[in-house]
Amino acid sequence: MKIKHLGRWQRILAGGLVGLGLLVGSQVQAKELTNRLGVGYSDQFGESLPSLAVRYYPNSQLGLSASLGVDTRKDNSRFGFMARVHRVIFMEANLNFYMGAGAGILSVETAGKNESGFELSGFFGAEFFLYGLDSLAFMFESGVGVTSISSEVRFRTLGDHPVKAGIAFYF
Repeated sequence: MKIKHLGRWQRILAGGLVGLGLLVGSQVQAKELTNRLGVGYSDQFGESLPSLAVRYYPNSQLGLSASLGVDTRKDNSRFGFMARVHRVIFMEANLNFYMGAGAGILSVETAGKNESGFELSGFFGAEFFLYGLDSLAFMFESGVGVTSISSEVRFRTLGDHPVKAGIAFYF
């Protein structure tokens, strides 16, 4: 049996996942997030578009978030804004589990042709905090989404690891 060699980025990703697994295996706590504002990033659009993100919990069960992504690359620009609402289903000793929905607008320019449309998503996920980093949250999510852009409508399943779902610092 021949073992294929991993590429550079595959080794980096594998090492990062192993490191994250070791960190997650250590002590983790659920947090009360009422009236706390989180600022960070996410990359949850149908098009790859890293975004600035904010999260806010007006009470212990309801969370609101928004993401804004901009890329002004010549002949390949992208813009997206998404608002989301999530409801905490239960808190465990290790994480806050939630479900929610999101809606947003998206504009994509490819080879000088601009197309715009909207995105809708339904998701469930978890937000967890590592012991000793009480204000830093890591998220992962899964669900379904639809993206409607001028030229197509695309249905898809979602599966976002912490690097895509986002990381936030809570004040």
